[in-house]
Amino acid sequence: MSLKGKAAITGFAEMTPQKGGGGKTPLGIIGEVARDAIADAGLKKQDIDGLLTGMAIGDYSVLWPSVISEYLQFHPRYFDLVELGGASATGMFWRAAAAIDAGMCDNVLCVLGDSWTSKTMSVGKPPPFPRLDAEFDAPYGLIAANPGYALIAQRHMHEFGTTPEQLAKVAVDQRKNACRNPAALFGNKEIGIEDVLNSRMIVDPLHLLEIVSPCTGGGAFIVTSAERAKDSPHTPVYLLGAGEAGGHCSITRAESLTTSLVKPAAEAAFDMAGLTPQDMDFVQPYDCYTITVLVTLEDAGFCPKGEGGRFVEDHDLSYAGDFPSNTHGGQLSFGQPGLAGGMSHLIEGVRQLMGRGEARQVEAARLGYVNGNGGIMSEQCSVVIGVN
Repeated sequence: MSLKGKAAITGFAEMTPQKGGGGKTPLGIIGEVARDAIADAGLKKQDIDGLLTGMAIGDYSVLWPSVISEYLQFHPRYFDLVELGGASATGMFWRAAAAIDAGMCDNVLCVLGDSWTSKTMSVGKPPPFPRLDAEFDAPYGLIAANPGYALIAQRHMHEFGTTPEQLAKVAVDQRKNACRNPAALFGNKEIGIEDVLNSRMIVDPLHLLEIVSPCTGGGAFIVTSAERAKDSPHTPVYLLGAGEAGGHCSITRAESLTTSLVKPAAEAAFDMAGLTPQDMDFVQPYDCYTITVLVTLEDAGFCPKGEGGRFVEDHDLSYAGDFPSNTHGGQLSFGQPGLAGGMSHLIEGVRQLMGRGEARQVEAARLGYVNGNGGIMSEQCSVVIGVN
């Protein structure tokens, strides 16, 4: 079954990320962005009959889709919890398209929101990782994402000669994009490679400015059928291809540290779309760390394996460059509001294709690639998106 061209995103909304909760709750954030996304799509609440959401780390609850339905006061004919970490949003897009194509619903609200404070993090902790991982990983210091991605970065440097300067350039170019994005959490000042390398070392070889910053925020988008999308007030952005891949939770059980599950996910997405990486006008790769971008570009086919460092060194990743990447600043500069951090990449891709990029608009953008990443490169969902 192919979902190519079967459904489109017709509207979106995004909360400006902020440090601290600011008195906002995940449900409150979800309510705000859901309302604004529905209006942006030219719809009313009663037009929405599908709901996809993901876990809110700051307010975890069982029956979360039902909690949201009750809060928003509507009655979906199709609803589900998509829990793929940072790949949840891209995963929502093709699931919504599949549900619409199957006749389960007509208009799907895909929404994520989270409030990141010390209080919510201590009270509303997500379910723990399996004891199987904790038992064998934690004694060696692998207790969170930072050490896992540091392992990937170290191995990439060892195998391919990737340099700290090459990794740092990812953060530098994305900050240029963020400085054109008034919503970016860190968009007030550009940085240089030396700024990145002189920032505090967190886990060797990753510095502070190479690691995402958790914050409060949220986003939502509306998916409808290709036929209904013709009546949208904005240019519809169609799902052209999608692919997922998984197989491990702990990075110690991955088959390779430097070749990720992005590869089969991206290959499936491009195959469904009937397109190649070279056809893309921009990319929005998940970027919880600088090394994530390098590995994603390699495994998605934008450059050969091992040449990611040289590729970003040789190309301008800014919105006006020869290889526009994470044009909103990426999560490194935009911020990571829980799972909605991954949604920011998809929303930015949609924004660019609708021609709503304003000061950071990619010229003549018609096709884009977005990748979502969950865990430590353990859950991947790639989508190819485009306009007619």
